[in-house]
Amino acid sequence: MGKMALVVVDMLNSYDHPDAELLQDSVARIVTPLAHLIGRACRHPEVDVIYVNDNQGDFAATRSDIEALALKGARPDLVEPVLSPPECPFLVKVRHSAFYGTSLEYLLRRRGIETLVLAGQVTEQCILYSALDAYVRHFAIRVPRDCVAHIHADLGDAALRMMERNMSARIVSGERCLED
Repeated sequence: MGKMALVVVDMLNSYDHPDAELLQDSVARIVTPLAHLIGRACRHPEVDVIYVNDNQGDFAATRSDIEALALKGARPDLVEPVLSPPECPFLVKVRHSAFYGTSLEYLLRRRGIETLVLAGQVTEQCILYSALDAYVRHFAIRVPRDCVAHIHADLGDAALRMMERNMSARIVSGERCLED
């Protein structure tokens, strides 16, 4: 398996955008399992936890700015349990993939990461595109089904099937995704 990283994607969200209402219900179901996964990963000696979050159009935004905006948004209850621990790297992205325009690949290579666990939102968008970018960079991929949120359930399910079939991703539970 090699060294692993849990990449938490776009969980610091203000929920004041189109499709936010549809997304909130799905996020509400994953917040607790994801918070547990983050806690376990932070304690695991062979797992790095990395946050990658959209800058929401503010190209000067820092981690603190993004967290504050999310906490002041429509659903702070969906943000608070999954705030980024200060010791975890935090990368800002501007598009769907966690790799696009970020130093994620460089960070992963420097840390000897071979397997990525992708969690967060949105399954049929940012998680799918990040998985594809991880796959073409020869990383092994795991996606905990109970730790990714969708806007449209059918598209989320289709995205999970695509990641499994086309990118050799292991679709697992949050409880099992850190196991060999």
